[in-house]
Amino acid sequence: MNGTPAKILLVDDEPDILEILEFNLRKEGFEVETASNGEEGLAKAREFRPDLIVLDIMMPIMDGVEVCRQLRSDNSFDNTVITFLTAREEDYSQIAALDTGGDDYITKPIRPRVLISRVKALLRRNVRQEEEEGDSSIAIGDLEIDLEQILVRRGDERIELAKKEFDLLTLLATKPGKVFSREEIFNKVWGTDVIVGNRTIDVHIRKLREKLGDHYIKTIKGIGYKFEF
Repeated sequence: MNGTPAKILLVDDEPDILEILEFNLRKEGFEVETASNGEEGLAKAREFRPDLIVLDIMMPIMDGVEVCRQLRSDNSFDNTVITFLTAREEDYSQIAALDTGGDDYITKPIRPRVLISRVKALLRRNVRQEEEEGDSSIAIGDLEIDLEQILVRRGDERIELAKKEFDLLTLLATKPGKVFSREEIFNKVWGTDVIVGNRTIDVHIRKLREKLGDHYIKTIKGIGYKFEF
């Protein structure tokens, strides 16, 4: 973003939500555009080219999940952060949102300060990820993940991981704070052609926690896991 204000697109069919979020984000120095339904949001995204999109899931004409699916099918939006607004009880919708390429979700009712904090964290994470692409290692918190030697270092300590444990850790660590659904983890670590048991992910997460400590990987009940540091 090179010192220029980050561009944010808000898509929600509730005018009051759009108004209060737009006001607070502009006050923080962001450049903001809004749309009141999914179809308009898709058109605005293609015109405005935002750095981050806040998408409500339930909207008229086209819902947020379909908007996300169409955006993720366009390579020019690969580096655009997409976060969803969801009702607290919408577990199925949250999983669908993440499976179509969403980076995060924020539950309603929305507190503007919380949203601003999440937006800033997502943008920082995206910049860091772009800078690390092509590197042979990932440095995150006190961990260094060596992609060539397939090992993890913490200071002078070398932590040996099995290949799938390493692949799972690398997936989570490339986007710290992003919630990965169980299906997404299965597809990216084991592949769609491999049949594994339902507890396979849980077993690998447990082994990672035993080797790294409990505080890096957080369970998101009913959805999946995310990496924190």
